[in-house]
Amino acid sequence: MTTPLQSFISLKALRPVHEAITALADALRHKHGQVIAVLAYGSALRDSNPDNTLIDYYVLTQNLEDVSSSSLSRQLCKYIPPNVYFHEQLVGAKPYRCKYAVLPLSLLSHKVSAEVANPYFWVRFAQPMQIVWTQDSSTRQRTIEIMAAAIETSFAHARELAPQSPPLQQWTTLFQNTYATELRPESAARAIAIVETQKDYFNTISTLASPVTASHTSWSTRRWQGKLLSVARLLKAAFTFQGGADYAAWKIKRHSGVEIEVTDWHRHHPILASVTLLPKLWRKGALK
Repeated sequence: MTTPLQSFISLKALRPVHEAITALADALRHKHGQVIAVLAYGSALRDSNPDNTLIDYYVLTQNLEDVSSSSLSRQLCKYIPPNVYFHEQLVGAKPYRCKYAVLPLSLLSHKVSAEVANPYFWVRFAQPMQIVWTQDSSTRQRTIEIMAAAIETSFAHARELAPQSPPLQQWTTLFQNTYATELRPESAARAIAIVETQKDYFNTISTLASPVTASHTSWSTRRWQGKLLSVARLLKAAFTFQGGADYAAWKIKRHSGVEIEVTDWHRHHPILASVTLLPKLWRKGALK
């Protein structure tokens, strides 16, 4: 039976999107094995024109085998999901670029559940997303159920962090704490902006998810475990994310104001570059 929360997600996530977002999604679903859903999220939906920013996607596959033809890449996705790739193409006469994450739908379903302590997936899927394409109505419903589970898991942890606060403050506190579990350039103000610009959405999902109870776990443990996972994902992405160095520099400058000069050496030696750049970024305050 469809819950009120799932009905709300369906109403929000199935709205039409910019033609470039649809065009890139159509291209992405042909780049891997059996792709069963493509979702868009992030600033291109929230506060930026797709003409001026990188579009973010999740590409969900039927099985792990559909993620990549490389057995090593598939194993890395299994243990350190997701795999992240870069794609660019012309839509009309304009160039558009995107960053997209790939993993099996079944693995995502597990990662947003209350059993998983690390917030990487459930906090992302608790935020507004657009279901750009699914292979059929059954997959669409499964995707909506995953998004609802992510919201419920996230709100349980938001209530833990700020039990006496109103819902919007609970979500803001949650985002601020989850940023601290990753190597992210965003300041605390970024969490405030995400919630403030989407008040109606967060107020509504708070009401619809209100039956959940607070979840009690150690955030200090999450912080160091999450940063280790972030380093692992960064090193893994060096093998797949073409243009990743330039993208990372752009995002760091956009969110923190810290400008990083990207050289050809950085582009050709991404793993060594990440090792040498991370201490500099911390000293400059680009990473928290």
